Amino acid sequence: MKRHESLAPLSREHHGALILARLLQKGAPAYKGLPADPAGKARYALQFYENELTQHFIYEEKMVPVLKDINPKLDDMLREMSEEHVILRELFSQLNNPKDLSAQLDKLGKALEKHVRKEEREIFPLIQDSCDPHLLSKISTLFHEQ
Repeated sequence: MKRHESLAPLSREHHGALILARLLQKGAPAYKGLPADPAGKARYALQFYENELTQHFIYEEKMVPVLKDINPKLDDMLREMSEEHVILRELFSQLNNPKDLSAQLDKLGKALEKHVRKEEREIFPLIQDSCDPHLLSKISTLFHEQ
């Protein structure tokens, strides 16, 4: 399914998140220009989180009240999305005080990959199927609000 233009910016941002997710997982291939050691991966992950994902999560969460009560399944999926954001924020914060850094990176990488794929394969298509063009255009205005 082609991504609606209102969701396309978020969808494009998911590409970088998926690369990060794979980089953090055990047995990940080397990515040119990206760190290969656990400490470097943790620093990169925290920087990516601060520079990219923090705002990305905020934009996605701004959609929740706009899309409320359109479709019960969508309500459930958006609630799950917000709950996963809380979990991911906690997993990123744990990188500051690692006990077993490799295991923490792997757990974070798997959780981030699962989350992004769920949004791309389930939540975004359901938004597109459930919303009329007016509501979809309203979503894109959320990304321009501060």
